[in-house]
Amino acid sequence: MDEMQNQDAPKMSSVDDTQEEHELSHTDKLVGVFSEPGAMFAKTSNFPAKNSDWVVPLLITIAATILSIIVSFSNPAVKQEMRAENEKQIQKLVEEGRMTQEQADQQIDMTEKFMGGPLFYVTTSISTLVMMFIFFFIVAGVFHLFAKLIFKGDAGFKYSMVAYGLPYYIIIIQIIVGLILTLAMGKIFRSTSVAAFLDLDKKSILYFILSKLDIFSIWFYAVVGIGFAKMAKATDTKKYIILIVSLWLGFGLIFFLLGKFVPFLERFTAA
Repeated sequence: MDEMQNQDAPKMSSVDDTQEEHELSHTDKLVGVFSEPGAMFAKTSNFPAKNSDWVVPLLITIAATILSIIVSFSNPAVKQEMRAENEKQIQKLVEEGRMTQEQADQQIDMTEKFMGGPLFYVTTSISTLVMMFIFFFIVAGVFHLFAKLIFKGDAGFKYSMVAYGLPYYIIIIQIIVGLILTLAMGKIFRSTSVAAFLDLDKKSILYFILSKLDIFSIWFYAVVGIGFAKMAKATDTKKYIILIVSLWLGFGLIFFLLGKFVPFLERFTAA
């Protein structure tokens, strides 16, 4: 009788069978960006999106960018190279008849006093902070919108910000490499693309093509594509990677073409 009662009684599940999945720590997610982005994003998608997963890497990237600017401009060779580039651009305006030589001399003198001074670092830091936050939300929004329209995913915008934000740790590595190149070669490296190593006309199509041959940028947007796929719990990751890389190249080309008429937009060509 006792044996029959024991057989009918419900069996208790083992600890291994009932063990719940635990959310990754931010450090684990950081490591996962470089080691196993697919597995990391897949596990992250099972939990509510955290603001810290995009705020922290974005803030560190902004800090790294500002620090890179400060260190670069403390280098005499880099500062001289920037002076020469600034004077070249101003003299070009004189040649085009858009500025008199007197105005050009005044502009060069003002820039000389401003560049490298305390006010320069303060304004640069504030503008970098504001612009990078604005850029982040715009790009994350565009990626989110296209992913929704094309693939009909149901992931919320917060998940898209995480998918776009966590890979910023790759950009931090890119900034460090760019700073090393800047200090070693005595010229500003605004990117780590092939175009950055060559003296090319920035308005030429060859410059645009070579500006996209950047191992860090390609790596970054590929991981962003993986992030969007896993956050949407999609089975086909490749189509998301193709979409994100295509948007990067497509909008880069648009800004490149517009930059021929609006010089301010040229800075987004290699973004």
